[in-house]
Amino acid sequence: MGLVNLQTSIERVLVKMMNKLKLISPTAEHEHLALEFLQEFKEYGSEINGTGGLQRYSENYSEWLVKLRNDLDVTNMQSDRVPSTTFFVYRKEDNRMVGMINIRHKLNDYLLKEGGHIGYGIRPTERRKGYATETLYLGLQLCKELSIDKVLVTCDKDNIGSARTIQKNGGVLENEILDSQLAEVLQRYWIDVHEALNNISW
Repeated sequence: MGLVNLQTSIERVLVKMMNKLKLISPTAEHEHLALEFLQEFKEYGSEINGTGGLQRYSENYSEWLVKLRNDLDVTNMQSDRVPSTTFFVYRKEDNRMVGMINIRHKLNDYLLKEGGHIGYGIRPTERRKGYATETLYLGLQLCKELSIDKVLVTCDKDNIGSARTIQKNGGVLENEILDSQLAEVLQRYWIDVHEALNNISW
């Protein structure tokens, strides 16, 4: 099989894998599943991203829900903060929570340099199933609704899987910088939202 035909076959498989997920706004009814989600990351010793700070509220889920509402209260927001929206990522077929995603509606100095518009994470037992790729794609759809034309997404240079996820969604590497907190090399990718959504069809 030639390289072009192989790539086409891979893309067809990816298309069949997609459209398996949906985004759910967190509510009080999700508390047990959310804490179970956090516990899995702890058990696997895995870094967690895209939760809107859920891991800091593991003992007071209701306060986290208040925090999410405050994340959208632009009128009373501190000047160094930006509005953001957080969702649970559910698999449609069995309503299992497989991930989370956080969309920052605009960038401050830190987010422009390191954090980006979108943070997301897939639970350890559900990785390598194409869910990260679809989660980021759903995030781009949300960014379109928020009139964000160009999206910044970052990842650690040694996180090859995350880099590929971003690239599959149209990410173009701008540069690499040193993470100010972890002293690791961070890659900064820009995605043209309209171009990505028009050219990628899951």
